[in-house]
Amino acid sequence: MFGYLKPDNPYLYLKDDTLYKALYCGICKSIGKICGQVPRFTLSYDMAFMSAITHNILGVDVKINRERCIAHQIKKRPIAKPDDISLMLGATNVILAYLKLSDDVIDENKGAIRRSIIKSGYKKAKKLYPKIDEIVINGYDELRKLEKANSDSIDIVCHPFSVIMQDVSTEIFKDKATENTKNLFYALGKWIYLIDALDDYDKDVKKGSFNVLYNAYKCESFSSLVNNHKDDLFFIFSGIFSQISENYKEIKMQFNSDLVTNVLTRGIPKTTSNILLKGTKND
Repeated sequence: MFGYLKPDNPYLYLKDDTLYKALYCGICKSIGKICGQVPRFTLSYDMAFMSAITHNILGVDVKINRERCIAHQIKKRPIAKPDDISLMLGATNVILAYLKLSDDVIDENKGAIRRSIIKSGYKKAKKLYPKIDEIVINGYDELRKLEKANSDSIDIVCHPFSVIMQDVSTEIFKDKATENTKNLFYALGKWIYLIDALDDYDKDVKKGSFNVLYNAYKCESFSSLVNNHKDDLFFIFSGIFSQISENYKEIKMQFNSDLVTNVLTRGIPKTTSNILLKGTKND
């Protein structure tokens, strides 16, 4: 994925920081177990959050052991033991990474080497979870059509990635999926797509790559976008925050939810503010 779903660390309890890192390592171990060692480099922080919320909603407790790993060979550290959930999320991470790189190859002629390196792992993930692969492929196909049409509608362009997140969550949650979980992950998908477009704004403008925010506002720099359209951006992101909050409060969590709550109510707004702040500093 993209790596934006992170906690606000100063407000994260020590127990939740330990859990977050253990879940991250658990997904890494899971990727190695089913996709091979090389695709482990594709792991993003988003999947640690996904592991936290998925285990909680499904009511599956996390078993944590102290172990060594490739990155930490000297000192043992808490690592979540791979289970059915982390294995599925690990495969989902590889599928998303491979198809994102495929999209980059098609649109920008970059990422071909990295894609080829994880191709074998992707095939293994696809074979184990064909429905998730189908969801992501369909979403990127729709997104590519909108990009080729050079669409300037923010809601329309965000929709395919929002549907990817919504449908992947539904596939993972199975009978525990509700309208609130679907709406929550739809909103998360919209936020991820837009925050990535915001973060990459100057780079996309310089390279002439598709960026829906540029199409919508036609500003030649990120600082110009932020300073001239801050009210519009505030309105858009505030709406997403509201959708996340309203749906999250209706979702039943089976265990302590401090980590998930931190990411959704503090981490996401903080990441958004930090990226927007870069625009004001460039003025």
